[in-house]
Amino acid sequence: MITMNKYGTVLSVAAVLALGGCGTMNPPANTSSYGTAYPQSTYSDGTRAGYGVVQSIELVRQDSAGIGGSGIGIGTVAGAVVGGVVGSQIGKGGGKTAATVLGVAGGAYAGHELEKRSQQQADAYKFTIRMSDGSYQTLMQSTNPDIRVGDRVQIDNGVARRY
Repeated sequence: MITMNKYGTVLSVAAVLALGGCGTMNPPANTSSYGTAYPQSTYSDGTRAGYGVVQSIELVRQDSAGIGGSGIGIGTVAGAVVGGVVGSQIGKGGGKTAATVLGVAGGAYAGHELEKRSQQQADAYKFTIRMSDGSYQTLMQSTNPDIRVGDRVQIDNGVARRY
């Protein structure tokens, strides 16, 4: 009965950690501001097709996979499970429970750190564009195809290109 209780505790902690990783914490990368009286194509990411002039370009540090180093990923969950199993093999009675809890916490931390180090960060470019109808649109791109402030651009499929 005691063994089932310990494994139940470990599985409960692992389930809570796994469910915590299901939520998303990232806002949409592409936003557009004002509406327009002109009919335009609007894509699922919020950008509109059209022409405009680049007002500003910002270089933004972006975490890959949207995890950002602060979320609960598969490495955190796997580390917690392995740490809990290893910790449950140590000690007896209350000491065994404490070792299991410390194993879960230590394993989760180690797994999270390993996962965070394995992810690469990429730069992204945030373009603010004044559209031909006077509205503003902001979009993010992973590359800058030789676009500078003041360039006239065409937005198509959520991507800005000089024209």
